[in-house]
Parts: sequence; structure tokens; C-alpha cells
Amino acid sequence: MEAANCSLRVNRLLLDPKFESYKLSLDPLPCYTVELDAAVAEVKLRDDQYTLDHMRAFGMYNYLHCNPWSPDSVFYIDQLGRVMNFSVTLDTALGKPTEVFRFPSDLSAFDDRLCSSLHFASETWVTLSDGTGTLYIIQIGKHGDSATGRWEIMFNQDLGGRFVVVHSISYIQDDVNVIDVLLLSVEKDDADSEGSGFYVSLDWISVSQGKSGGDNKYEILRRRKLRGKSVPHYAAIEPGGTGLMIISYKPFKFIVDQENQLEGSEEEKMEEDDKKEPLYHWQQTGDDVTLTFQLPEGLNKEDIKVAFSSDHITICLKEDTFLKGQLYSIIDHDGSVWIIKDNRSVEVTLLKRDAGCMWPEVIVGDKQGEYVADPAQCAAIAEQLMHLTSDEMNPNPDVDKPPCNAQELEECDMLFDDSTSLYRLDGDSFKATHVVNLGSNQYLFSVVATPELMPCFSLRHDVDALLWQPVSAQDSNLWEHAATFNALGYVQASKRDKKFFTCAADHSYAALCECVRRIFIYRQPTPVATVLYNRKEGRHVGQVAKQQVASLETTDPILGFQASNERLFALTTKKLFVLRVNTV
Repeated sequence: MEAANCSLRVNRLLLDPKFESYKLSLDPLPCYTVELDAAVAEVKLRDDQYTLDHMRAFGMYNYLHCNPWSPDSVFYIDQLGRVMNFSVTLDTALGKPTEVFRFPSDLSAFDDRLCSSLHFASETWVTLSDGTGTLYIIQIGKHGDSATGRWEIMFNQDLGGRFVVVHSISYIQDDVNVIDVLLLSVEKDDADSEGSGFYVSLDWISVSQGKSGGDNKYEILRRRKLRGKSVPHYAAIEPGGTGLMIISYKPFKFIVDQENQLEGSEEEKMEEDDKKEPLYHWQQTGDDVTLTFQLPEGLNKEDIKVAFSSDHITICLKEDTFLKGQLYSIIDHDGSVWIIKDNRSVEVTLLKRDAGCMWPEVIVGDKQGEYVADPAQCAAIAEQLMHLTSDEMNPNPDVDKPPCNAQELEECDMLFDDSTSLYRLDGDSFKATHVVNLGSNQYLFSVVATPELMPCFSLRHDVDALLWQPVSAQDSNLWEHAATFNALGYVQASKRDKKFFTCAADHSYAALCECVRRIFIYRQPTPVATVLYNRKEGRHVGQVAKQQVASLETTDPILGFQASNERLFALTTKKLFVLRVNTV
């Protein structure tokens, strides 16, 4: 199955071209502080975890977890190896975090462990990693919600490596419950001598209730592994476990399915072909195309046969076809010739019928040749384009119709990760079925808006932040434009110290927090009760978008950040802050 190049379809009705700005609001934000009985189990990077991928995967990890089926219930793991739950029923009567699960082993004994991670696969299933290489699958008892129900281990196994849980889902297949979990690890790559020396691994594991022996014990049903060279911004499993959706700077490829090596993909074969010596080299001018190839030892002029037609060429060496195919454009076959140079190489000159037409290839669809640019042509092209570029600062950028000047660009206008792609990988064919080149649409954050669906992801679109909902059931349009946060793509770029970024499930506001203390809240435009006018245009203003800033009373770094429709939760080493953002 060949990947289809797709594009994201923006819903113009969700864009506001007349949006002006966010107005700073001084309305108070009720903030409540909860003291933790034990510190959060923060794991700092070691000396051997020095790459950007380690920082993205583990150094910026969000230690606060949310249950999408109960948004005002958050979870974290403390230094005693306990999974702690904090649920809000009444803001003015906040209780203490309660223990819902405890890891069987002492995590502090492992010096090389990663941060423990947690994800809700469904309302009654939780996937857990202790950071030492053991995966736990937990079933929540039937005592109500996840806070009061009993957490029971249904599966635990050492998988032989350190990882964090990225995503998980639960579904029914052939009347059997299946839990799919996606695990991320950064592993040493001894073969990479020029890069970072590491590669990123995504382990896709399916665990189901086995029927062998009649004990209905949960066991690994299938295990697939993907490899890439950058930590994905976004990675999630489709409902039903049919495929993966990934946003990453560099692509991921399946390498293992159930411990068996997969056959190389077409792309890998193309890469191997690219490493081979080209079959021939070619150059061109406005009048002709010159093709050159080495003559194999033991052959002479009598062994070479070259046949021309107006749009076709055939080259045979001792009855074997060396090169054959349709030419890119029409040639004058009577004026085309070939000669042997120094008894070692053959030079074929094709006289163009359309003089001045530049060919992108010699034979249509043939990738065996290598184009060699003429130095004189390169110099001429560079001279023609010289007026568009300069190594010096523009001395007078204010003149009429000035050229593009980098002096006028702000830092938030700069584009990063310009080759980032969004793509879907099929779980059976192991190939990409849909690919979107995001270009300048910078990835911002992800959030679960509807628990039964995949997480939404937000991308920068011009100055706005657009929220996209993956819908795997729609093959023609896999990603729906769900909401727009006006000008937030531009605003967030100016926050140099931002650490976490999220929004409410109902899209009523977006929020980001810095590494320490400050939280910024950006509300959607709402109607105003008083009469306001735009002084410049003299028109009535019917709605206003508000920005609010909260400053937490702590100097400890923020380790976790989650949002519900009504509240914001910020986690530090020893405190949990609850901010009331919306009222019902």
C-alpha cells in the first residue's frame, strides 16, 4: 500500500480573521494548595543521557496524569513507589491524596531507572511502568470511580529495557479483551558514529486474556517494534489497534513483529540502491545531453551497440541490455553520436530537438544515473540570484520595496522542524498509508478531548493554534479541525520558559506554564455585558478574549500540569496546586 500525500483541511468557519488581541484580566483566580505526604518520584537525567531526545522524552516528562473519564481526578507517583490519587469534589474542602496502588519492588534501589509512567487505557484499565523495565496492566475494581475502586494487577512482566508509557487503549477482539500499549525508549546505537549515538524505539505491545490452561491469564499476544532517530511529538494507537498515528521530525519504521525481523521496506531498498555506485553520469547544456559510463574490462568497440530513435535509446554490451528506455524529451537522432574515450569509458551525446529545455532526467523513471552539474552553469545561476541574498546586514531596510530582511523578523517568526511530518502507519502492512508534511505548522501540544477517541493535537497555523481530532474511521479525512485558539500560535512562541502546554476538553481555554511559578491562561472570546468601542475604527466590540496570569507561591520547578473544563492542576515536588478557572 502506497502512502497518500494528504493535507489538513482547515474549517474556515472556526477561524476569526478579525480577532484583535487578548485583554489582560485582573479577575482573581482562586488557588488552593495541597501538601503532599511524600515527594514526587522525580528522576533527573544522568550524565549519559545528554542528547536532545533524552531531554524531550524524560527531562520534560509530565509527572501529573489525568483520568479522561474523570477529569477532576489526577494521579502522580511518589518516592515511596505509590500511585497517589487526588480528586476534587468541593474546592473549599479539599482532602489529601490517597494511595491507590503500590509497586511491589523498591524503586530507589535502581540507579539507572527512568521516571515511572502511567496511562488510562479505558475507564477500568490502567497501564503502568515502574521505570525499571517492568510493565504493569491494572484493572480497576467496580467500586465506582478510579479513586475508590481496587487496583488489581492483571499482567506484569520485565520487558528487558527501560521505557515510559506513551499511550494505551483497551478494546474487544474476537470476544477477548485486548490492551494495546505503546512504550518509548532511547537506546544506544553503536553503528551511529556521526549522529547522536542513540536511536528512539517505540514498542507496540498487545496483551490479551489467554485461554491456555483455562486460567484466563493475561499474556503478550503480539509485539511490534518501531525505530526512529527523533523522539515523536505525538504517538497514539488507533481505536481497535488498527494502526498508529505519529508526528515526528524523522520517520519511524517497523523493524520487528513478534520477535521476527521484517523484510526491508521499499524505502529502505531505495536507500540501499542510493548507496550503490551510479550506472552512469550525465551532464547537459541547452543544446545537448552527455551520458558517460565505464566500459567493463574485456570489452571493445565491437561489443557495444547504441540505437537511437527520436524518443528512445537502447545501449547493449555484448548482447546484454545495459540501458534502455524512453527519453525525457525529443532528440535529433541523426545528430546524436557516441564515442569511446581512452578505451575506458563510453560517451553518448544526445542532441536536443528543443534547444534550451533542461531535462530533470535522461530516461523517464530511471534512477540509476547521477547528474553532474557543470561548474560554469552553477556559477552563472549563482550570479543571477546574487541580488536576492546577502551575507551583510541591510544598511537601509526602510527604503521603498525593501528586500526581505531578517532584521525585521522576531524570534517567534522563526520556523523550526520544517520537515516534521504527520503520518499513519498500518498495523498489518507496516507501511505508511497517509502522510502530511507539516512544514511550518509547528506542533504545540496534545490533549484528550473525548476519552473514546485518540488524543487531539494542536498545530500552529499562521498565528493561530488549531486543534485537530484524529478520526481513524474516516479514511478520506483522518484529521478533523475541532477548535481554534486565536493568535495563540504567535503568543506562545514568545514564552521562552514555557514547559507544559494544554487546553480544556471543551476548548473554553488554553493554558501554559513556565518551568517555575507562572501560569498563563488564554480564554476564548466571550460576549461582554458593557458597551465597548474600538477607538481606531469606531465600531462596537461585542466580545473580548481574556488573558490571565497566576503566580504560584513556590520556588520549586513545576513537574506536572493538567487541565479540566473547570480547573488547572500544577504539581511541584512537594505541593499540588488547584486553580479554579471556570464555574459551572
